[in-house]
Amino acid sequence: MSWAVVFGLLAALLLLLLLTRRRTRRPGEPPLDLGSIPWLGYALEFGKDAASFLTRMKEKHGDIFTVLVGGRYVTVLLDPHSYDMVVWEPRTRLDFHAYAAFLMERIFDVQLPHYSPSEEKSKMKPTLLHKELQALTEAMYTNLHTVLLGDTTEAGSGWHEMGLLEFSYSFLLRAGYLTLYGVEAPPHTPESQAQDRVHSADVFHTFRQLDLLLPKLARGSLSVGDKDQVCRVKGHLWKLLSPARLATRAHRSKWLESYLLHLEEMGVSEEMQARALVLQLWATQGNMGPAAFWVLLFLLRTPEALAAVRGELEPMLLQVEQPISQMTALPQKVLDSMPVLDSVLSESLRLTAAPFITREVVVDMALPMADGREFTLRCGDRLLLFPFLSPQKDPEIYTDPEVFKYNRFLNPDGSEKKDFYKDGKRLKNYSMPWGAGHNQCLGRGYAISSIKQFVFLVLARFDLELISPDVEMPLFDLSRYGFGLMQPEHDVPVRYRIRP
Repeated sequence: MSWAVVFGLLAALLLLLLLTRRRTRRPGEPPLDLGSIPWLGYALEFGKDAASFLTRMKEKHGDIFTVLVGGRYVTVLLDPHSYDMVVWEPRTRLDFHAYAAFLMERIFDVQLPHYSPSEEKSKMKPTLLHKELQALTEAMYTNLHTVLLGDTTEAGSGWHEMGLLEFSYSFLLRAGYLTLYGVEAPPHTPESQAQDRVHSADVFHTFRQLDLLLPKLARGSLSVGDKDQVCRVKGHLWKLLSPARLATRAHRSKWLESYLLHLEEMGVSEEMQARALVLQLWATQGNMGPAAFWVLLFLLRTPEALAAVRGELEPMLLQVEQPISQMTALPQKVLDSMPVLDSVLSESLRLTAAPFITREVVVDMALPMADGREFTLRCGDRLLLFPFLSPQKDPEIYTDPEVFKYNRFLNPDGSEKKDFYKDGKRLKNYSMPWGAGHNQCLGRGYAISSIKQFVFLVLARFDLELISPDVEMPLFDLSRYGFGLMQPEHDVPVRYRIRP
């Protein structure tokens, strides 16, 4: 027998021993469930339908448990009263940075020297608040006009047909791209706006090809054909968003200027800057279109809700000094005076926002629960919160949690409802579409105002109808659990036209 064969057998034996090594639960640790397949554990079930799997585990073990998933031990916490114990914990104990850097490289091929999400957020935060947020809001309204009304006008009068997800995703991402990354120079001429429509459409359709493969990219399950397509798509996006190309654009946002300066200060090459800008395109725009899709679909399928939103908007339009067709911006007082639309958006996000909130356990530590229990976490494990299951789909918190109720987040007097309870105690975290704690989404104000402006323009300037009025709600694309807003398994056909 050759030495190569001997070493091969020894390596196989060692691998078998590693795979069959069984971890045992120590006193004080959460319930441990290893599944029946060595090393893999519950990886297949978790990847196939995370929500159903975790629901079953919660019924079996309670609101905290540890499962084996592809060689990693993942402790899942599903008690919303205890989430603050995790999301505000310092990164010396529970860290998000390492996993974020891993996903950045695996999905977007981004490697940043000395990457610190907290430092990056502190530098970018001022560009998304106060007067800078107002500037973004005004630019977004202008750019929505450019792509939404411009495309439809170019296509001619009469009805046009499209999938509602494509309608929402394409127009919002294109307008958002122009808002953050700049417009064609000289800006706001008929010629430059036509170029903006063509260029932003190229950006969206290329980005969408990458977005459809994102779950496979994250899980490392691309086929050979998928890998070839990803290389082509990424290469084109890197060219479209290269710093040299963006340097010629007008009205670039303060956010973009600050982010590029941050990358330059870190010594990041122009090639890597382009990759980081593709990552930021997904981070800033990847959830707004799907969110608007669900809002519009719920409204179109719920006549009472649509009538309530229209009833809220119409008096506001009468108070505005100029016709809506001549408005260059949506006044902030109008955006801030839409409690019914705010409730519709909150309810839609409750039903469709499904991000994972993850932390790496850096040291052996005790995790105190809100009810007085305490559990030990092991260094090297991963901690996972899944607010989609609790609080957002918890029947103790929300009556008929699977049902869309447009006024669920309204008090009888029309003010925002913030009082929700579990186990007789008021919840601080009763819906978490934007994350929480140290990693709460910085751009949530920009995202909310953008979605509201889009819905406002669609309802005020367009007739929008389901082609099949009795269409059922599409099922979720189950591969999207963990990435933010869920996307439908298939699109929903609609027709639309500019109102005469």
